[in-house]
Amino acid sequence: MASTLPSTVIDYTAHSREQKDDSAASSKLVDSLGGLVSASRTAFVRPTDSSNADLVSLVHENPEFKLPSKRSLFVIIVGNALFQVTFFIIVSSASAYAEHLGGSATFSGLTIGIPTVFSGLLLLFITRVDKGQYAMPFNVAYIAMILGNILYGLAYRANWLYLILIGRIVSGFGYISFMYSKRYCSDPRIVGIRRRTTLASWLVVGQAFGFSAGPFLGGLLYKLGFSNPIFNGFTSPGWIMAVCWVMFGCLSLLIFQDVPRHATIDSSLELSSPTSSTPAVASSPPSVWEELRLLSPSQWGVIVCMCYYAMTCFFILGAWESNIPVFTAGALGYSPFRAGNFIALGGISSFPFLLLNVWYARRVQDRVILATGTTLGLVGLIIMLAILKADKITFGSLFVCWFLIALGFNLASTCTLSLLSKQLPDTFNGRVSIAIQYSNYTGRVTGAILGGAGVKIGMLNYIGIQISVVGIGGIMYLTLWRQLKAKTG
Repeated sequence: MASTLPSTVIDYTAHSREQKDDSAASSKLVDSLGGLVSASRTAFVRPTDSSNADLVSLVHENPEFKLPSKRSLFVIIVGNALFQVTFFIIVSSASAYAEHLGGSATFSGLTIGIPTVFSGLLLLFITRVDKGQYAMPFNVAYIAMILGNILYGLAYRANWLYLILIGRIVSGFGYISFMYSKRYCSDPRIVGIRRRTTLASWLVVGQAFGFSAGPFLGGLLYKLGFSNPIFNGFTSPGWIMAVCWVMFGCLSLLIFQDVPRHATIDSSLELSSPTSSTPAVASSPPSVWEELRLLSPSQWGVIVCMCYYAMTCFFILGAWESNIPVFTAGALGYSPFRAGNFIALGGISSFPFLLLNVWYARRVQDRVILATGTTLGLVGLIIMLAILKADKITFGSLFVCWFLIALGFNLASTCTLSLLSKQLPDTFNGRVSIAIQYSNYTGRVTGAILGGAGVKIGMLNYIGIQISVVGIGGIMYLTLWRQLKAKTG
């Protein structure tokens, strides 16, 4: 559209060019109009006298494509990956660490899942005082990461099982960053509607990196042995991550640019009411309950569906991440090191496909991405069920299942918040971010506990529960197919 001129200008230019016997002044006029025609291609992008640095003003002209500064995006995306590594680095050795101090496999699952409970509790308070900003919550998260990992590392020297749990609880306060990272990447003040799924895809790439590199590093560090009571195979993940967070926190203080305090957002709906063709203009900001009453039944259905899928994705991923070290120890004789490598291999194998999704997210609808990811994960679960019934557990068969599940449910988790942010008023971004994050937390905790107890309750029952959870989500998805349509990007 930027290259289209009013027909009067084009007609006049053509008419002028047909006058072969015009005076020299007319020729100059034609030349100037010709220049106007060629310059019109950028007329709607920038003023004709703008400098080369203003070529990016197209993004500012079209709010659907706006993005925050690259330095801030670096802090959010890389920080998210580092938070994911911190969450998963203990997975491969948590069971052995807990057993060494007198705990059980179920207790190790609790240490993996418990941080999200306390993260959710802190969110109740911190979202009331953050004033729509991000720097303060992230600084709180960095401090919690440092202290929590130090306590986790001290549990071996203290020979106290519950210090592992306390360290993970303190670290859990730092995982408020998961919600703030998601909210940042869908914040209408700084991110256009056609860039939210793309940024969410980058967060999922960081998520995949975390659950690949984390268990691998944890398993690798386990090989250090236990000759040193302070820095050994169990405690080294805590000490190393504490140092990493000190350095990253300092970097964030230097380069992160927060959202302006008085930035305004649009409260209009993408899905407008069928009785009104234009959004209503209120003279004063509506209350929370007034805004909730504005939502249609179909929008409520989409909210419930996306929260359920946010829970489902992390429920199944968390269950497998905590179950693999326990299950493979008995079925394949794996050590924590080999189990960590196995988990990492599934993540590394899915990594290229998740990177490819960053590009496709701009062209494919969110509901299609959700269906594709869930279907891949369900296929992995069904194959695992068949393997268990046939009692033929091998590296290859188990890896195929884990790869499909890791790829599928990571892919599906890309679009839960971004889809909601496109369909609800912009003023709802903070609320739906919390709703999605609590759903993620619910899945993390219950999934980690289920995974730790999977061998005890029976692996067939363990897989059957997950298939049932996915089946319920499938019914909701098919029912709301039309309502799940949203802009791409």
